Amino acid sequence: MEVKWWKNAVIYAVDVEFFCDGNGDGVGDFKGLTSKLPYLSDLGITALWVLPFYVSNERDNGYDVTDYFQIHPKYGTLDDFLNFVHKAGESGIRIIMDLVVDHTSNKHPWFEASRYNKSSRYRNYYYWSDHPPIEKPGLGTLFPGEEQGVWTYDEIAGAFYHHRFYHFEPSLNIHNADVRDEIKRIIDYWMTFGISGFRIDAAGRMAEYPGHEVKEPEDTHQPLRDIFSHTKALDKDAILIGEADTTPQEVTLFMDGTQIDMCFNFFLNNHLFLALATREAEPVIRSFDLLRSKLKNEASVNFLRNLDELDLSQVTDAERQTIFDAFAPKKEMVIYGRGIRRRLAPILNGDIERIKMAYSLLFSLPGTPKIVYGDEIGMGDDPSQPGRNNVRTPMQWSSKRNAGFSDAAKSKLIRPVIEEGRFDFHRVNVEAQRGVKDSLLEHIRTLARLRRQMPVMGESDFQSLPVKNASVLVHWYKDTHYFLIHIHNFKNTPARIEISLDFAGETELYDLLGEFQCKVHRKKVKVSVGGYGFLWLSTQRPGVGGVV
Repeated sequence: MEVKWWKNAVIYAVDVEFFCDGNGDGVGDFKGLTSKLPYLSDLGITALWVLPFYVSNERDNGYDVTDYFQIHPKYGTLDDFLNFVHKAGESGIRIIMDLVVDHTSNKHPWFEASRYNKSSRYRNYYYWSDHPPIEKPGLGTLFPGEEQGVWTYDEIAGAFYHHRFYHFEPSLNIHNADVRDEIKRIIDYWMTFGISGFRIDAAGRMAEYPGHEVKEPEDTHQPLRDIFSHTKALDKDAILIGEADTTPQEVTLFMDGTQIDMCFNFFLNNHLFLALATREAEPVIRSFDLLRSKLKNEASVNFLRNLDELDLSQVTDAERQTIFDAFAPKKEMVIYGRGIRRRLAPILNGDIERIKMAYSLLFSLPGTPKIVYGDEIGMGDDPSQPGRNNVRTPMQWSSKRNAGFSDAAKSKLIRPVIEEGRFDFHRVNVEAQRGVKDSLLEHIRTLARLRRQMPVMGESDFQSLPVKNASVLVHWYKDTHYFLIHIHNFKNTPARIEISLDFAGETELYDLLGEFQCKVHRKKVKVSVGGYGFLWLSTQRPGVGGVV
């Protein structure tokens, strides 16, 4: 049976302009990113999700694309990009690009042409209407409070155009065969350079068909199937990861093996934070029970935070409020009424032990783990930045000037570094944590190494084991030669639990993350775990059999 490379990957999301400045102009670029590949390789990263670096109008962090075939000059040249891909390959790191084809910028030549000539072929590249229909429930603007609706009138065109995102990001009509041909040309171009696939932005929105009646939900999925088959014809090992922030039932429509290979698991993400907020394991167990019949675990990309808001659309209103009460008690911490505009470390109040536990849980769950740049050192955010920009601040490499991000004058930085409070770059940086045994950075490095060396977690189902303490989650995996038990305590107080192991005989259990070991006696094991504690127990002794 062929094993797909992404089942045992560790994905790292990076926004190039905020990672490392290689030419001293105050903006991160491909030269800077390339210089940090040894760091990423040492961290255990096997795939880089590189956020948009196309030419754009720069109103939405690069997602308002004006040219799909050019690199924005601030990131460097095409030669810089090619060198980056080549060096990444030498480091054993694959490159996943953002494919942003749900919409373009309103400054894209296609849209400009569609405005000025009603008879132009480009008119049908977008959704235009003289009398736009009433917005259906669930199909309104994604930015309430910032956008008034999903149809905006254009004076030049004399008609309304559709947009689910900002009014300056008109929706592309991917149901138009000409538009799909354009998308295929984009895919052809970038695949030529040796990338390993795409993260499809707003994949869940691409199955919509604004202004048209749809009899069956899956009827609108053919464009995604065309993109999938075209990409696989170029490289059968290329990956397509879908951003589909929808219910488990709706996600099922995308996971038929003909549209995307993996999807971001927003449903699990929401319930992870519900568990952290309530300090109980039940939401995680419940989420897997609900997902089991809908989404194969090996097709899931799991995460704690994305680079935008922590979108909590997949829990009930009451559950969302519980999470807000715990992690976003101030009004300015909430955005769009559905999410939290904070990075992971501030959300968890800078509690390193709790953050470590959360990441241990993430890496122990079935599926592929993904982390965001800077979260591996517990970076904070900048609340003074508007909207969702507060989580995009320069990477904190050292305590030197500009956090080691750039040699440019402070006034020329793409965005200010964090230099006040508990997440000040003098306190929180890579240099201060590298090689320090108990640091968050070394913890993530250890987890990434273990995760890669135990592929059973990327290929197996989630199986929880019952314990009497509601704050403790216990789940396990069984490999041909060993089994693993993962224990996580959501509470800040110690817990002692007894686990029944009907599948085990008399055997020793070794902690892969520490010095602890215990013995299974009469198919039971008694374990103590500290506040926010966690254990990775294995029947395989550390250092034996290639496990660690």
